[in-house]
Amino acid sequence: MSLALVPGVMQMIIGCGTLANGRGWGQDATLSPGWERVGKAALNAALEPETWAPVVGAALFQIGSLDRNLGNWASKRTPIFQSQNNADIASEALQATSEAAFVITALATPSGEKSGDWLLAKAKGFTVGIAAVALTEGTTDLLKYTTNRTRPNNSGHDSFPSGHASRTVACNTLATRNLQYLEMPDAARTGLRMGFLALSLTTGWARLESKKHFPSDVLAGMALGHFFGAFINDAFLGLDSPKNFFFAVEPSKKDIFCSMRWFF
Repeated sequence: MSLALVPGVMQMIIGCGTLANGRGWGQDATLSPGWERVGKAALNAALEPETWAPVVGAALFQIGSLDRNLGNWASKRTPIFQSQNNADIASEALQATSEAAFVITALATPSGEKSGDWLLAKAKGFTVGIAAVALTEGTTDLLKYTTNRTRPNNSGHDSFPSGHASRTVACNTLATRNLQYLEMPDAARTGLRMGFLALSLTTGWARLESKKHFPSDVLAGMALGHFFGAFINDAFLGLDSPKNFFFAVEPSKKDIFCSMRWFF
């Protein structure tokens, strides 16, 4: 009897079936989404709080010695991980967890009834996600080379921005986007989103306690990761996803009204 349940369980886990519009996740991924879609995706990604809030935070940490002082305090006290070595090990594990979150949520999304369609759709969808992470890492490495900032522990000149933060947030952003296409209670979806956010924040804090980065390094990495994760996903995956963020400009005869809404 238990063996008879295996096909049904596997179908649920690997995301067989289709979305509400009859299509599958990844099925409509494209290299040519059109400039209008690309521009809208870039604007929405830039205006989402997960992008601009870390940028503002990184700028504020440049006031006085805030950046260095908090970094020094975290690496000396290590209140969460108890030692710099533990924090370094934890940051690696947390990053791997975020990568797993992206893979698992992507596999769970509906991508078609037939195995051939499913495999092709998943391959296309994963290509988009991998491209988002690769672009995030490429931009991060370029900025590291350009800024040449010395790490707090003097181990190198590649402190800004944090690669662990950018990669982790990019993966968590992709995973969060995937949740929109999974059937589950709203409370469960919100709980998972909060969990992904906590994963990103904890990874960033671990980099401070390990004395590998300053706060502004981590915040800049978080902004990069969210921007590229959201932008590439929304522009090239080809899905009309339900947005949690809206920006609109409404002109009138005398004035122009701008409105922003963000649902979490």
